Amino acid sequence: MNSLKKNLKILLMAGVLSLAAAGSAFAEDDITKTFIAGTQINGVVVGGRSVEEAGKALADSYSNTYSLTIYEKNGMSERIYGSEIDLSTTVAPELLTDLLQRQNAAGRVFGSEIPINTEMQVSVSFNQDKLSGRIDSLDCIANQQKTSNAYITAYSEGQKFSIIPEVYGDSLNVEKTKEAITQAVTAGSTSVDLNSLGVYDEVTVTSEDAGLKKLLEDMNKCIDMTISYRIRGNVETLPGSVIVTWLTGSDEGGLMGVNSDQVYAYIDSLKAKYDTSGTTRVLRTATGRDVAVSGSYGWAIDRDKEAAALIGMIRTGTTQERVPEYSRKAASETGNDWGSTYVEVDLTGQHVYMIKDGALVWDAPCVTGNVSKNYTTPAGIYSIYSKERDRVLRGAKQADGSYEYESPVSYWMPFNGGIGLHDANWRGSFGGSIYKTSGSHGCVNLPPSKAPALYDLIYVGCPVICYNY
Repeated sequence: MNSLKKNLKILLMAGVLSLAAAGSAFAEDDITKTFIAGTQINGVVVGGRSVEEAGKALADSYSNTYSLTIYEKNGMSERIYGSEIDLSTTVAPELLTDLLQRQNAAGRVFGSEIPINTEMQVSVSFNQDKLSGRIDSLDCIANQQKTSNAYITAYSEGQKFSIIPEVYGDSLNVEKTKEAITQAVTAGSTSVDLNSLGVYDEVTVTSEDAGLKKLLEDMNKCIDMTISYRIRGNVETLPGSVIVTWLTGSDEGGLMGVNSDQVYAYIDSLKAKYDTSGTTRVLRTATGRDVAVSGSYGWAIDRDKEAAALIGMIRTGTTQERVPEYSRKAASETGNDWGSTYVEVDLTGQHVYMIKDGALVWDAPCVTGNVSKNYTTPAGIYSIYSKERDRVLRGAKQADGSYEYESPVSYWMPFNGGIGLHDANWRGSFGGSIYKTSGSHGCVNLPPSKAPALYDLIYVGCPVICYNY
C-alpha cells in the first residue's frame, strides 16, 4: 500500500514538472514573436507588440499625429495636418520582421548593434486632390501680395513716361511651392522652409536703377521724334505720337522694347502702297494696245530688313530720314516701273520691239515656245540677267550622256531662267503661227540678221515684258 502511494506521488510530480516545462517552452516561444520591451520605431513604442501590431501602431501614429510645418516669409508659418489629406503610412513588414529576428538572434538583448530606438523608412500615401486644395488655401498662396520691379508707365497722350516704383510683397512661384510641399509630405518630413528654397519673387529693378532711368530718358525722347520715308518720289512720315504707342519698356537685352507686330504692320502698309513686284500693271504696247502685265519684276521693300532698321531708328530717339531697303528694284521710281527703255515680246503677234527712251528703235518678227508640245513662252515682266556671245544652248541630258538638243547661237540674252532672246540661223522664217506647232523650247528666236543690233542695244537689267492679248 505504501509502495503504491509512493509510485502515485512520483507520477504526479512528474506530470506537474512536465506541464511546467511545457508552459515554460510555450512562454518562451510566444515572447520571440514580439519586440523587446521599450523598443521604439520612429519614436513610436512597439515593445511587446508583434510585427503586425507594430505596423498598425506606426500607421495609426502617423495618421493621427502627422503635421507639416511650412515656414514662410516674415517669420510666418502654417501647418498641414495628415488628417486633412487622408495621410497614411506603412512600414515594409520585412523591415519589422528583420528587426525582430535580429533581437531574437542577439538573445533579446539590445545594444549598439541593435539599438532600442530604431529609424525605419516609411511609405507615405495621401489624397493628392485634398493636398492640392489645402495648399491652395494656405495664406501664403491665397493672400499673397505681388512683388514687382519698378517699371515705366504706358504712354498716355499729352504726358511723358514715368517710373512706377518697385513693390516688396510676398508673392511666390506657386508651382515650385506646391512641388516643394508635396515632396516634403511624400518624404514624411515634418517641416519645409520656403525661405531657403528660392520660391519667393524678388525685386531686381528699383526706381533708382541707372538702366531704368536711361530707358525712361530714351522713351521720352521718342515723343518728339519723326521718321520720314522717301519712297519712289513720295514722303511717308511716321510721327512720334505713333511711335510711342509701340514702346514696351525694356526688352530681354536691356534695350528699349518696340512692339515688332506693330512695326511689321507699318512696313506692310508701305509695301501695300508702294510695292509693284507681283502686281498687275498696264503696258501701252508699241502697237498702241493696253495690255495687263504682271510678274516678279518691280519694287519690293525688304520686309524683315526694313523692320529691323526701323526698330533701330526708333531706339535712337532722333528725327531722321530714310530710303527703305528693297529686296527687288525696278528701272523707274515713278510711272510704270520698267521705265522708258525696255523690250516687248508680243507673244500673240510674234514680234519683238525695243523701246529706248520712249521711242521704238528696233523690231523684228520672232518664234516663241512650241504650244503643241507645252513649251509655251510664259507671259510676265522680267529683266535681262546676262549677255553672252557664241553660246551653245543645250536641252536635258539623256541617259546615254547626250543632250536633248544642242543649238549654237551667236547672241544669247537670257531673262527668265533658261529662256532668253537669241538668233536662230536654223529657221528660214519668223512670225505668224509657226510657234503653235514648230516653236522653240521656250526661247524667243530672232532672225540672225536682226539679233546683233538688239544685242548692242540691250543691257543687263533691261526689262523684258512678254504679253498676250
